[in-house]
Amino acid sequence: MMTAEPAAARVQALIRELRLERHPEGGYFRETYRSPLVDGHGRAASTLIYFLLPRGEVSRLHRIDADEGWHLYLGGPLEIYELHEDAGRDGLQVTRLGTDVARGERPQHVVPAGRWFGAALSAEADCALVGCSVAPGFEFSGFELADGAGLRARFPVHRNLIARLTVG
Repeated sequence: MMTAEPAAARVQALIRELRLERHPEGGYFRETYRSPLVDGHGRAASTLIYFLLPRGEVSRLHRIDADEGWHLYLGGPLEIYELHEDAGRDGLQVTRLGTDVARGERPQHVVPAGRWFGAALSAEADCALVGCSVAPGFEFSGFELADGAGLRARFPVHRNLIARLTVG
């Protein structure tokens, strides 16, 4: 939960103070680190961003071509939804990113490269500020927003969640 300060004012202060910009998947972000170490193709070894998700917004389903670690800094909890065949018979894995470890929340989580995933605030949260670390480093050329119709056909039991976390 956030402090007594109104949630909208707190979100605007975070956007301003951290110099965040709109992200194509939803929410706000700013890259804070890009490793000077690069591979043979010129790709950074790792990158790190701030990512802010305020109430009323979602991180739309997407995938990237690298592993992505999520680290909760403040707010939340945040639910990370992953769609993949290894998640059991229904294909959905949900991780609750938060600090109440006794309730099953975890302050960090890694989404493997190539997996469809998105996130939404839990019912009690006003916003979540997280760090996302990507290795090898994030490149927008390796970022793909999900086609809702295609994922609904692949995971029909989760059509409502997919509709909530996609456009179209």
